[in-house]
Amino acid sequence: MGCSPFRTLSALLAGVLTATAASLVPAAALAAPADVPAATAAVPGVERWSVDLAVAGGDDVNVRWDAGRLRLADTRPAARTRPAAVGGPVAEGALLAAARTLARPATRVRAQVTAEVARGGGVQAQVRGWRAAGWTEWREAAGAGAVFDRPVTRVQTRVLLTARDPRATASVRAVELTADTVATVSAATTGLVYRVFATRQGSVGGQTANGRIIQARDHFVALPSRRGLAPLNTGDYTVRVCTTSGSRCEYAPVWDVGPWNTRDDYWNPSAVRENWKDLPQGWPEAQAAYQSGYNGGRDQFGRTVRNPAGIDLADGTFADGLRLTDNAWVDVAYLWTGAGPRGVVGDGPLNVRTGPGTGYGVRGLAARYANVPIQCYVVGQTVTGPYRTTNRWNRLAGGQYVSHAYISAVYGGTVSLC
Repeated sequence: MGCSPFRTLSALLAGVLTATAASLVPAAALAAPADVPAATAAVPGVERWSVDLAVAGGDDVNVRWDAGRLRLADTRPAARTRPAAVGGPVAEGALLAAARTLARPATRVRAQVTAEVARGGGVQAQVRGWRAAGWTEWREAAGAGAVFDRPVTRVQTRVLLTARDPRATASVRAVELTADTVATVSAATTGLVYRVFATRQGSVGGQTANGRIIQARDHFVALPSRRGLAPLNTGDYTVRVCTTSGSRCEYAPVWDVGPWNTRDDYWNPSAVRENWKDLPQGWPEAQAAYQSGYNGGRDQFGRTVRNPAGIDLADGTFADGLRLTDNAWVDVAYLWTGAGPRGVVGDGPLNVRTGPGTGYGVRGLAARYANVPIQCYVVGQTVTGPYRTTNRWNRLAGGQYVSHAYISAVYGGTVSLC
């Protein structure tokens, strides 16, 4: 009996979009769970909406709307994509939909996607939720859906497409979302800090996973999972990376995926961690492969791991923020895992000082768009910046200070006088 080269998917996606043969699930392997309610059913407490795939946003990367479908704009594997173990690089694209304010807070979001994939194409829908402390990590809206540990009031959707060769098909006709509330288990809300090995990224003129063209002396980092990838020109996911002596630190947004792996959110506990669930929390797979021969000493793509890197640093973060001269061990705080008020650095890199004035020593930098944790504020030297003239200095969680004249917004709580 004949078979069409395409399979229409009207199901909750279970596909995974990373550049690895094991994780790109073929269309035939995707199926709809039996408990998914019909799209037209009126269920009390359930909110439904559709993603507008035809509206191009400024943060979209390598996608286009054509003939009623969202497609990859260029299916040729580009040099900037991460290499796969077999078959060379993978073309990737992403649409970032506008955030939706929910009628009522929700703890679960599920996606129903109608798509066509063939010849090694892949499609995935991810969501994240807004709560008082900021955005959650991106979660796959598959199976039982994305479940958040605390209620969220806004939801944003990201649609990812991949193709292994120019003949591959990866297109999406529709994405339907449902939000409701289910019982959840609270997760730890304190900020996590781990010591990992850092490498210098470089690649000036290349493109990051969120679409930024890398500049000389740039300020951002890469982590080996899209779960902590911030949209372009935001610091929704920010790290504080410090030398092991603590003498220099930089607050920098996560704008790229790597090094080595692309599905290794090692900062998460095993119950949440996407891959390598048998490794201790805080231990990158590349480190385990390099130091202990884990996974045969190879990364998820089958490459021999030649250093234990768990974070990549852009040139400016590496040389100016931390003043490193070679790859080194660093202490990284994954700030979105914490709680409390956050200030958005509107202009930078901004000096982080030991006291509330420009006469105090500089102990590092806060990159533009970084979201920095603010404990309280003090009165100090009056400074004129791009947002205001003020004598307010914000004390950060590390005990250092930044002028409020350079902070474009504060969210996640009220900042009090120290």
